[in-house]
Amino acid sequence: MEELIVNELKKIEAENNVKILLAVESGSRAWGFASPDSDYDVRFIYVRPKEYYLRLEEVRDVIELPINDELDINGWDLQKALRLLYRSNPTLFEWFSSPIVYMETEFADQFRIIMTEYFSSQKSLYHYISMAEGNYREYLKREMVKAKKYFYVLRPVLACNWVLNRRTPPPMLFDDLAAAELPTELRPDVDRLLDLKMNSPEVKEIPKIDAINEYLDREIVSIKEKIKELAKEQNNSWKVLNDLFLRTLDAYN
Repeated sequence: MEELIVNELKKIEAENNVKILLAVESGSRAWGFASPDSDYDVRFIYVRPKEYYLRLEEVRDVIELPINDELDINGWDLQKALRLLYRSNPTLFEWFSSPIVYMETEFADQFRIIMTEYFSSQKSLYHYISMAEGNYREYLKREMVKAKKYFYVLRPVLACNWVLNRRTPPPMLFDDLAAAELPTELRPDVDRLLDLKMNSPEVKEIPKIDAINEYLDREIVSIKEKIKELAKEQNNSWKVLNDLFLRTLDAYN
């Protein structure tokens, strides 16, 4: 499958006249709890020839392939990625810390060095608590729930607590988050749930787990209160990002 993905990425480069700077896995496989029938969520950053950035007309800054049962592939233009980093987009921090890398260049190392300067605890917390609250409200309030949906609430809740306790981007792997932030008494329930998630189809439904639901109820309320107490953060400079943008254009043109 990895060979197929790399071939698809090379085809994207050829057909779109771009250079892929980083390509990673971004979904449940990178989080460490893929089901047997989970698809592959491939995300990438690319750069176009220099003249594309000197045009008056707007050029689309996203490349998306049609989604099929196995593959979901899309990517962002370099300029879009750097603008989003300036705003501390949490998705970018996840892509650049993914444990599954399909393609990589020197740019990725340079990006990782500077990205922590643009990390915002507030923006990360708002992102993850919104994800947790939305998924909890939509999927975990019923008597029978899809097993996988627990992880789409647990993971962002644990990520929020990581950020609150450390003021750094949360790790991608669920096991790392759980080891650091999950209460010990919940570990047996979550381990059983994890085993079920990884060894059952995506659609597997189970009775809701009261202990986990009660924990999520408490944590979502608590995290939202703690976010209100955070001091406002200052914006960073554009200079470092402008310099990286120009260096990358020179390096790959």
